[in-house]
Amino acid sequence: MNRRLSLFNVTSLVLGFAFLYLPILLLVVYSFNGSRLVTVWGGFSTQWYAALFRNEALMEAAWVTLRIALLSASMATVLGTLAALALTRYGRFPGRTLFTGMVYAPMVMPEVITGLSLLLFFVAVDLDRGFWTIMLAHTTLTMCFVTVVVQSRLMTFDRSLEEAAMDLGAPPLRTFFAVTLPLIAPSIVAGFLLAFTLSLDDLVIASFNTGPGATTLPIKIYSQVRLGLSPEINAASTILIGLVTLGVISATLISKRSVLRSRRNAQ
Repeated sequence: MNRRLSLFNVTSLVLGFAFLYLPILLLVVYSFNGSRLVTVWGGFSTQWYAALFRNEALMEAAWVTLRIALLSASMATVLGTLAALALTRYGRFPGRTLFTGMVYAPMVMPEVITGLSLLLFFVAVDLDRGFWTIMLAHTTLTMCFVTVVVQSRLMTFDRSLEEAAMDLGAPPLRTFFAVTLPLIAPSIVAGFLLAFTLSLDDLVIASFNTGPGATTLPIKIYSQVRLGLSPEINAASTILIGLVTLGVISATLISKRSVLRSRRNAQ
């Protein structure tokens, strides 16, 4: 098989990456624009980053977004880890198929449907929309991603290590915290970072379930862009892109390191 890239393949690859990432690169470059006009280059400047940190509305939205991301990612990590344990350790149990479908449904369902269904649920239970409804909605969205990451690690886990600990007299709970949890910790951290990243940049589900005093940064940016472009928005978007990129790269590296470590242990 000829593995060399043809001119057509290289051109398609370059055009594809340019279509995806060139607008993001332009946004980052123009966040350092000295001109107030976002489409006219006025020299290199960091003044809009300083203006961003003086913008109380945007900083309040960023603080709300950060709190929601941390809380939802933490809850999603706990629930997703428990779901992964149930799917890998308890074999076939009554309702397993339904449980599996419910766990993975938010991953394949359009966010508009997920946001609308959660909105109808919160209205039905008479729960005021705001900070906590967004947090619960993001937990529902991100839990399935944590489950996938942790489950993939548990499926390659060497059960003989747990059996050895229990043969030495360790009860199941102590075996889990002393043996299992440290070995799957990288996948749990990767799942947390992925959940944190997904919550950080979500717009659709948050817009359905937001309320007074719970405006997230993506919602704030979207509402201001509709009224007109501002250099401060470029700066805020660049910081958000950096945080999301850092979270995704960190989760990927930690997950790969966990897989390589498990392969070494298997050998």
